[in-house]
Amino acid sequence: MEQIKVKINGVEITVPKGTTALEAARQAGINIPTLCYLKEVNEIGACRVCLVEVKGARGMAAACVYPLDWDGMEVFTNTPKVRKLRKENLELIVSNHDKRCLSCLRNTNCELQKLCAEYGVDEDKYEGDKTAVAFDDKSSAIVRDNSKCILCRRCTSICTKVQEVGVIGANNRGFYTEVGSFFEHSLDDTACIKCGQCVAVCPTAALYEKDNTAEVLAAIADPTKHVAIAAAPSIRAQIGEMFGFAPGTDTAGKMISAMKMLGFDGVYDLCHAADLTIMEEATEFLARFKSGEGLPLATSCCPGWVKYAEHYFPEFVGNLSSCKSPQQMFGAIYKTYYAGKMGLDPKDIVMVSCIPCTAKKFEAEDKAGHSAVPGVADVDYAITTRELGRLITQAGIDFPNLPDGQYDEAFSVSSGAGTIFGATGGVMEAALRTAAEAIMGKPLESVDFHDVRGTAGIKRAKYKIGEHEISVAVVSGTANAKKLLAAVQSGEEKVDFIEVMACSGGCVNGGGQPHQPAVVLNNVDLRTKRASVLYSDDAKNTIRRSHDNMQVKHLYADFLGEPGSHKAHDVLHTEHKKRGV
Repeated sequence: MEQIKVKINGVEITVPKGTTALEAARQAGINIPTLCYLKEVNEIGACRVCLVEVKGARGMAAACVYPLDWDGMEVFTNTPKVRKLRKENLELIVSNHDKRCLSCLRNTNCELQKLCAEYGVDEDKYEGDKTAVAFDDKSSAIVRDNSKCILCRRCTSICTKVQEVGVIGANNRGFYTEVGSFFEHSLDDTACIKCGQCVAVCPTAALYEKDNTAEVLAAIADPTKHVAIAAAPSIRAQIGEMFGFAPGTDTAGKMISAMKMLGFDGVYDLCHAADLTIMEEATEFLARFKSGEGLPLATSCCPGWVKYAEHYFPEFVGNLSSCKSPQQMFGAIYKTYYAGKMGLDPKDIVMVSCIPCTAKKFEAEDKAGHSAVPGVADVDYAITTRELGRLITQAGIDFPNLPDGQYDEAFSVSSGAGTIFGATGGVMEAALRTAAEAIMGKPLESVDFHDVRGTAGIKRAKYKIGEHEISVAVVSGTANAKKLLAAVQSGEEKVDFIEVMACSGGCVNGGGQPHQPAVVLNNVDLRTKRASVLYSDDAKNTIRRSHDNMQVKHLYADFLGEPGSHKAHDVLHTEHKKRGV
């Protein structure tokens, strides 16, 4: 590619021809502010906050879309004129914005608020009418508040381009433009899969998760309730980001200590239930593989993916594993087996999951009719990583300086296979470790399946296991799921086992993870950094196969019988349904 020399604020650098002014400035060590820009997702120059001066050009240019295409170009990012126009653009944006920042969920973590403070914005400079806005809190997972929307289109782009769901978009025109669903429907009345990727990229609080922290605190304060919490694998790799730790920092011990200080009666690792999921799912796969019926089997751990399949590929519902997700399995075991052992009435147990995902909130509500104890939901509340962070902050807990705690004994053992569930490819690798040894009848020489690791949207691999060859595929992001399923249905591809996660990169990049500003989203590989925590934990674990988990073995011997048993199906399996689009 042709290289050219350009100057950014007098600093000469060499860049490929066509590089945007925004990217060139970053390479020169200069950060240009943005609001609407998301690399390779939303590059539309709509907010005009990234304006720069280009010598010899007429007017100002939006740096995120302005290409540098000849030698000697000079760009200026911090002139008086640039600063003045950026400030005016921000003042125009806030003129149509609900400025009740003190009570806003994103206060101190809002990209618009931060830029307004940096540029000394007069929030009342432009008074006048405001666009009529909608407030939609009907969904069990996501709240939409258009009074906070700045029309950056990040949410619509990620929903349409990355997920290919497209249930939100720009309605109306001009001053009356607003982001919403078709015919102004609630998100809950659309084919929204509740993945929360729109929430994850929103720079303000126009989209946020349905908050259940008040209900959780009320349950903890109720002496008649036994309140337990189980943390999903990826939480340990993200919760620290809310307290100043760099992405990719394992803060599991501090997280456990904080949960105990909050007053939970039991604090557990959801990785234990991930091992249980593998025992059931690997058994289900082996049965289908041996019979040759119902293939390919697709994982059912991700409720966003399950809902996507139910809406957009209803003919594929029979291929979904009947296994509950680890979240639901843990709640089911806790309210049956553990309740019996401890003499607890399941109706007095409040099961809380801490999860990286907004779709888990929907799952907890949607699967209540398939609970292990009739009339008692397996999971009462699913709170995101962000909600846990808010609980810790509100309680005045000094998270960075906490000593490392330990999970409570009842479900304290988990394998490395359960830990890697939080990364794309992790469920597949965990299942292969167990299924392969069941087929061969002996231990694997190596339990590492590197072909299914990494952040590629679609990964394919074939493994020779004994006399059999197994073809697998791993997908993250529902747009990629659409491509693979279309190829499978047309006969273009033949696979035996498919893992799908709705969010790109898996749970480590879920819709409930800590908010990061665009400068981080665009320039830091969060998925890889966060996933590295899980793979590191797996490598250090002395138990790396789900079927080697002694607590899981005891659970089967004492309660469930064997994987795939009638009892296991009653407690650990569910049904999926076809939904309309």
